[in-house]
Amino acid sequence: MRKERDGISVEWVKLELLRTAYATRGGLLAARDPRFVIGWYLIFAVVPWFTHNITVLAALFTVCAAAVFLSRVGPLVLGLFVIGFVLESLYVLFAAWLFGGDMSTVLALVVLTLKLATISLASMAAFVSLDPEKLSDGLLSMHAPAMLSFGVSYGYRMLPVLMEEFHTVVDGHRLRSAPLAAKGFLGWRVVVRTATTLVQAFYPLMLNTAKRTRTTVEALETKGFTYAAEHPDGRRIRLAHLRADHRDVLLIAVTLLLVAASFALGHAYPLQAGVG
Repeated sequence: MRKERDGISVEWVKLELLRTAYATRGGLLAARDPRFVIGWYLIFAVVPWFTHNITVLAALFTVCAAAVFLSRVGPLVLGLFVIGFVLESLYVLFAAWLFGGDMSTVLALVVLTLKLATISLASMAAFVSLDPEKLSDGLLSMHAPAMLSFGVSYGYRMLPVLMEEFHTVVDGHRLRSAPLAAKGFLGWRVVVRTATTLVQAFYPLMLNTAKRTRTTVEALETKGFTYAAEHPDGRRIRLAHLRADHRDVLLIAVTLLLVAASFALGHAYPLQAGVG
């Protein structure tokens, strides 16, 4: 019993977030060129909006669910998605019943839910497979602004610092606070104390983060980061390690084939929402 209770803790959540951010689990897309992974994601981020056919959307959802499984998405992110998807499905049914809708109303809401769920699954599979360096280099090679690619990489790298800083500030508040004399009905005093501590921790967290950010920016500028990121020779040297092979091309080809098969399946077995 103690082992199960320790399985989900603040430390476990922190480790899961770091594993997710730094793509340490491997998987189908982790070894692929980041440019092709971003392209793979864009396919599933755009295609669902071109159809209202539930059969097509269900097929696309299934493809993305298989990609999530093959990409070894962690239990924390996957669990949050499942909880959100179940709650969204219950909301669809409740909203249709509350406003006196018929089956066409339910189908219209199911269409939107499937679209958002498909894009969410594709996001998980793609970005869990890209570490900060690969994602930043992929964006830079696609001619994204240098500051955007740096911001993405820096944001990922600041994640563990923010988590440690937050933990330190919250622990400081807890050490300086007297214990509660009573928890109150259903522990409402504990909830209020926790919420108050989180609000009070926000300002020192932002202040300490701003100090770290300024130090990092000054160090990067001293080393000529802006010039190197914008100069063609600097970009060429930084992106020299990117290499696409036949497996990357095969990934996109198979993806397009599966998308075409989804539309063919929807044409053979149409289930259309009642939209104009």
